[in-house]
Amino acid sequence: MSIPHIANALVDLHLLTVIAQTRSLTQAARRLGISKASVSERLRNLERAVGMSLVRRTTRSVALTPAAMQLVDDTQSSFTRIEQSLQQIRDQAGAPRGVLRVTAPVALGRQRIAPLLPEFMRRFPEIRLDLDLNDRVANLAQEGFDLAIRHVRSVPDSYIALTLCESRSLLLASPDYLRRRGSPESPEDLAQHECLLYLRDGTTQSWSFEKIAARRRIERVSIPVAGPFRANNSEVLREAILGGVGIGLLPDFSSEPQLRSGALEQVLPDWRPVGFFGDRIYAARPGGARAPRAVECFIGFLREAFQRRDIPNATPSARSHS
Repeated sequence: MSIPHIANALVDLHLLTVIAQTRSLTQAARRLGISKASVSERLRNLERAVGMSLVRRTTRSVALTPAAMQLVDDTQSSFTRIEQSLQQIRDQAGAPRGVLRVTAPVALGRQRIAPLLPEFMRRFPEIRLDLDLNDRVANLAQEGFDLAIRHVRSVPDSYIALTLCESRSLLLASPDYLRRRGSPESPEDLAQHECLLYLRDGTTQSWSFEKIAARRRIERVSIPVAGPFRANNSEVLREAILGGVGIGLLPDFSSEPQLRSGALEQVLPDWRPVGFFGDRIYAARPGGARAPRAVECFIGFLREAFQRRDIPNATPSARSHS
């Protein structure tokens, strides 16, 4: 095979490894920055070169044939090493640069990350940032993300995770609601209150609490709760709580400004809500080689800002509808 044909084959083989990761021609095109038509044409060229079909197309995805999987298995590690080596060389050449693709949950991204981005972009002007806000947990390798910011209890072992900050859940109500309905004195009292629930697949209609009792014995209770409103977004729940609709659980990052202003009050402060929202905010990246400098810069920047609670203009007013 001539050198030009070898060069073309290498490019098309790399495309095949990306298709194997994404299981989608559209996602492969997005990863490589080319059109879907170009992906299809290059795939046809590779199939002509090897003399057989390499993918089976369905309405939802593409599946690789056994011959294609053999090609991927034989070449993928080499392409990964090449990409890592090129990235390491680029990282040595001056300021951090390149496209950084980050995914984060909607509420966390809007309230904690978005207000920090102007300062990050001023500090690192050669980094181009793509921020995808989505509550769906993305597969970083398949979807081409460099980093995920997640508010969870744990991160899969296949990822390398760094804690950005600790987090806690708070049971909250508006002063108006507490004046009308009274303040619960124990978790059991919540059965007599309007409780606003975070809507999540598999979520039971109960809240759990812990309290350190005599001799540091931990007392734990789980209380069935019900109320007139449920939502799958902490910003929406916060608005309902601020409006006096009921008592609700929120992560601390969704409620700190309102607590400081007095627009919200903590309910049952001696009891700690457990097992609902995550205890930490993590930055997670795919396992493997050292992270590119752009990833390291973004993680370090967020960690510094999160740990000092430096979130400028995160909530412009106590009744923000952001």
